[in-house]
Amino acid sequence: RALLWLGPVYLAGYLGLSGSWVLLGLALWLCWGHNRRWKRDRLAAAFALLEDEREAVCRGLAARQLPAWVHFPDVERVEWLNKVLVQAWPYFGTIMEKTFKEVVEPKIRAKNVHLKTCTFTKIHFGEKCPRINGIKAYTKEIDRRQVILDLQICYIGDCEIHMDISKFNLGVKGVQLYGTLRVILEPLLTDAPFIGAVTLFFLQKPHLEINWAGMSNLLDVPGINVMSDSLIQDFIAARLVLPNRITVPLKKNMNIAHLRFPIPRGVIRVHLLEAENLVQKDSFLGAIRGKSDPYALLRVGTVQYRSKTVSRDLNPIWNETFEFVVHEVPGQDLEVDLYDEDPDKDDFMGSLLISLVDVMNDRTVDEWFPLSKTTSGHLHLKLEWLSLVNDQEKLREDKKGLSTAILIVYLDSAFNLPKNHFEYSNGECGAKKIKNNKYLKKTEREPSSFVLLTVGNKTQKSKTCNFSKDPTWGQAFTFFVHSAHSQSLHVEIKDKDRDTALGTSVICLSHLLKDPNMTLDQRFQLDHSSSDSFIKMKLVLRALNVEEPDPQRVKAGVNASKQGPVCVAEKGGDQQKFASPPKPEASKVPPVSKDSAALDSLPKKDSREDLDTNDSSAAPVPSETAAGLNETGHEQNAERQPPSALHTRAAVVPTLPVVQELRLAPSVTSLGSLPSSCFELSSSNLELQNGTEMPLGEIQLTVRYASIRQSLVVLVNGCRNLVPSSNRGVDPYVRIYLLPDRRWTSRKKTSVKKKTLNPQYDEKFEFFESLEDVKKRTLDIAVKNSRPFISQERKELGKVRIDLSQEDLIKGFAQW
Repeated sequence: RALLWLGPVYLAGYLGLSGSWVLLGLALWLCWGHNRRWKRDRLAAAFALLEDEREAVCRGLAARQLPAWVHFPDVERVEWLNKVLVQAWPYFGTIMEKTFKEVVEPKIRAKNVHLKTCTFTKIHFGEKCPRINGIKAYTKEIDRRQVILDLQICYIGDCEIHMDISKFNLGVKGVQLYGTLRVILEPLLTDAPFIGAVTLFFLQKPHLEINWAGMSNLLDVPGINVMSDSLIQDFIAARLVLPNRITVPLKKNMNIAHLRFPIPRGVIRVHLLEAENLVQKDSFLGAIRGKSDPYALLRVGTVQYRSKTVSRDLNPIWNETFEFVVHEVPGQDLEVDLYDEDPDKDDFMGSLLISLVDVMNDRTVDEWFPLSKTTSGHLHLKLEWLSLVNDQEKLREDKKGLSTAILIVYLDSAFNLPKNHFEYSNGECGAKKIKNNKYLKKTEREPSSFVLLTVGNKTQKSKTCNFSKDPTWGQAFTFFVHSAHSQSLHVEIKDKDRDTALGTSVICLSHLLKDPNMTLDQRFQLDHSSSDSFIKMKLVLRALNVEEPDPQRVKAGVNASKQGPVCVAEKGGDQQKFASPPKPEASKVPPVSKDSAALDSLPKKDSREDLDTNDSSAAPVPSETAAGLNETGHEQNAERQPPSALHTRAAVVPTLPVVQELRLAPSVTSLGSLPSSCFELSSSNLELQNGTEMPLGEIQLTVRYASIRQSLVVLVNGCRNLVPSSNRGVDPYVRIYLLPDRRWTSRKKTSVKKKTLNPQYDEKFEFFESLEDVKKRTLDIAVKNSRPFISQERKELGKVRIDLSQEDLIKGFAQW
């Protein structure tokens, strides 16, 4: 073995090659070995999780390796189904071995002359069967005649498949596959078998890792491994990832065309506006930080768009618009990734995941979203949900050049395609001259045809049907249409081997407007082809319509911020503050100097009792003030807010609950009687100078659950009437825990405000937890004094705990 390793070194010296070639080969070998070890370690960890899930969880495996039911309460465990799969797996393996030998092997040999020697030498699917980590069943927002299931598929297989091609041994020894497989059972019937058909597809590209064997080990070389895995994933996506589906009829004579190619649910229009406070990724000499060159990748399903790159700017402005066809809701999400463009490798700057269910319900969302997986940064998006309607009046051309309709093309089949090679030139169709016998043999074969479909400047290509003059494609395509009255669909059928047209057709979209349903389902005569050559397609045109949101509906997620608490601009300055519930005259306190330790500034107990006797007379004041706040809010929303005011972009909650609380509790003392509406800083476990139990001030909080972001949003607006802990004043800040989690890494903390007893923060924090989990938590908020390290001053100024199980987090609340 030592001689074998020294052989390449001796050979390089013998040939007089530079020593850098030896170093290059050594580097490639080390990288290859590292990739192999990394795959084996991941496979071993996955096997450990598969064999003893409880023990693996206790050892603290990475969260992404845990089953879905751990993270999502609505995902159910199905251990009984996994036991059935274990029992049936050996029989399934026997069937697949027979299929590989009798079906797959002949097809591979027929593909190419060089593959005629292909032979499977070993086919063994192993002892490890696929596992279903959880199933989520949908019961809302779906048709009553269907059942939708999302299966969390996990296959960690010890399969071995080897084949020989011209004395070269290729093989696979172990596969890992993770993904969400959607199963749709529809239509439900009243007679056996009770289900008409089963439709299968992956919502996103599944994660795939292959452990190669034999000569296939070369695919683990750095650079090649990424390309090979992506090619295999693209092959799967072209058949099993939305919008591609597999539909299996269970009842005879069941028409499954509308099940395989349903009309999309709608279109999401994404306005990528701007970003701010992005992370600095570019550096000089590894120490001096510079600016970044950000761009965005937007993705829904398999469709991805890239924005332009803004050079050297941490607050880029794009003002670009992208449109995505949405096929499944719930199921599909909008993914946004930000990168810093570099000559070698682009640096990751943050990401965003938005559920399209809430966007569909809210119709329009215009928000600043905080970026995940990064230390700072916000992204400003405007999202519009466009419904597909059968209304020709909605087909007016958009002045901004945006799409007004969507064309759905169901490509079925073609008939009697010409066998010989035709070429269209100068408006005439003529047979091309046959140059040699080799070409003559090609013309005697049936054509291997594919279709190019073009609308405007977008062209899509179908799959290739080999050696058939009556090919059947069975695919669906979508195109955005800007002007249905003037645009056309161009269809061209080409032969893969000869790369020239077998026939063309041009269909004006205005023909669809003559049909009440804007639909054409027929055979179309092919031009520049045989006289009896046709192509069968179904064309459906639908207008894009932005519906007005229901004013009675309580908006969910980030869209709730459009209703308050309102921002009120102070006179004489550009600073903005969140308007807080007004205090009656009797509860007002005189201004406190920086150096005073005035406990006298707090309302006395006697004055509180006097206020309670006058609640009825004080009641109209807050309601009138609340009405004024709403008017001010409407005026303020009509103006464009300055980009410097970050708190105006934060997600906040409706003002309606605040107005209701004000009418019920017109004074500060009666507000204190409502535990969920007034959060007074507690004096328990703190030693006051006078030894009495009394409030230490108040804190204004805005709390809600953003269902789009799947996070609890806590906005710390400010504090008032804090009690100073020393004669030199206090430097207050707010610390937040989501109990029972008291880890230092999960702690949230505001900035420090110098020498003030009424600090204004307007800072937002997020806890990324499911709604069910948040409902079991308690929000622990403390106001603290930023004191010197060796100071004897009291650090904690007050604290409050909020039981989140008692609050309506979707609607949210914003109170003192």
